[in-house]
Amino acid sequence: MNENIAVVILASAVFYGTPLLYAALGEVLTERSGVLNLGLEGMMLMGAVMGFWTVQYVGGPGWLVLCGAVLVAAAAGAATALIHAVLVISLRANQIVSGIALTIFAGVIGLSSYIGTRGGVGGAPLAHHFRPLNLFGLKDFPILGPILFDQHALVYLSWLLVLATTWYIYRTSLGLRLRSVGDAPETADAAGINVTKYRYLHTIAGGAFAGIGGSVFSLAIALNWLDGMTAGAGWIAIALVIFGFWRPIPVMVGAYFFGGLSGLAFVLQTRQVRLPPEMFASLPYLMTIVVLAVVSSGWARRRSTAPAALGTPYLRET
Repeated sequence: MNENIAVVILASAVFYGTPLLYAALGEVLTERSGVLNLGLEGMMLMGAVMGFWTVQYVGGPGWLVLCGAVLVAAAAGAATALIHAVLVISLRANQIVSGIALTIFAGVIGLSSYIGTRGGVGGAPLAHHFRPLNLFGLKDFPILGPILFDQHALVYLSWLLVLATTWYIYRTSLGLRLRSVGDAPETADAAGINVTKYRYLHTIAGGAFAGIGGSVFSLAIALNWLDGMTAGAGWIAIALVIFGFWRPIPVMVGAYFFGGLSGLAFVLQTRQVRLPPEMFASLPYLMTIVVLAVVSSGWARRRSTAPAALGTPYLRET
């Protein structure tokens, strides 16, 4: 029963959707503060290369090295996001231009590639990487076992973060302030909320989440470092935020949907289904266009909860 193709596809959807979920969840926090971050791809690549570098060159117990690698990946993503924050919050640069510039700066022809090449990252098997955990010994449980109980630790951490982010945004006073900063920064400022502080903190946090998402690629999926290994995942994550109406749980559903599309080719290949691999490789990107078209409809716009001040610099009046 657990070898049923539907079960295998659902399990692979969770597996391949996890890096998208991390990046999109971070973007939800960033955009809720009113900052648009189009640099997710670069931040994910920085997290991927720095996480892999840590495991490759730092010794110690496996669990400790992997924890350190995730923290280093988060720090790399956060540091890249800090550059974006300075440019768009303090210097009030165009947020679209800054995000694209950061993707180029940190991306496949930029800093992540330089670190990977100069640091000799990749090319050798990892001593430590994330493996399925067989949670509670239930991986063989019918249907749900492979989907829910046979995933690696970063999958389970992402579920906790989805719940924590939902609670934070909708059930805490800090989350209420965050939403007010993204919707009406002038009003929030008048109420004594430090708009600049909130935007900085949530932009940096969003970058940290993207960095962890990148480390999932190198430490759990590919188990190697390759230039451009995220292959546009950062752009899909940005679309997922719109798809999920800036809400963490719908974003998670969307991430697993796109994860299923990404893993479909591998699943069918193991079933001896011979179809052009290019067709499957293009599916996530084709569906991104379809999703953006759907959410641009009148019905979707009426349900949209996009922050009203998204992408708009805030200049405090003196």
